[in-house]
Parts: sequence; C-alpha cells; structure tokens
Amino acid sequence: MEIQNLTDDVILVKIHREPEMGGELQTVCDIVNDRGDCDIILNFSEVDIITSPSLAKLLKLRKTLEEQGHQLIFCSVQEFTKHAFEVTGLDGIFQLAADETLASELVTHSS
Repeated sequence: MEIQNLTDDVILVKIHREPEMGGELQTVCDIVNDRGDCDIILNFSEVDIITSPSLAKLLKLRKTLEEQGHQLIFCSVQEFTKHAFEVTGLDGIFQLAADETLASELVTHSS
C-alpha cells in the first residue's frame, strides 16, 4: 500500500490486490477514524478481483467518511472490478474517476 498526502485534507492510497487489500482497507479505516478530517482517493490500478469482505470494508469506509462530511473516490478501476460493482449494485454508491488527476479534481470541486 502506498499512501500519499495530496493536500492537508486529501489522501491518495494505492491499494494492492487480494489478499493484501483487506488489511490495507482496514488501515485506511483506522487512518480516517484517527484523523476525522480527510477525503480519500483509492487507486484501484492493481486490483483485479474484489472479495465480499473487502466490499464490506469499502462500504464501512464510505459511511464513516460520509458521516464526517468527506468523500471516498475510486480511480483507475479495472473493467472486471467495475463489473463487480455493477453486479452487486454498488456502482451507484461509489464515486469513480478515470485516474488520479480527475479524482483530485472531483474532491477539489466539491470542497
């Protein structure tokens, strides 16, 4: 997992594929709970398959950020993973951007 502070209140996290993804998402949840003041961009470029436990962690992370008034944006999501979001009905819940630059612009424009 690679973590980069894009600004004081925007964190970019490049996550890895399963099985590392689950632990990395828990770490991101912990960071959000500790800070309570940041938007998160998750780079999915290395993720090809996503498991149910990881989907549950993503939903929990989104809910936590939303309650704090912040955003969760995914970028560089591969087609197979996008399809998993569509099949599970989560494509309308998660915000996706084509790449890190567009994800950063989405956070910037909504702040």
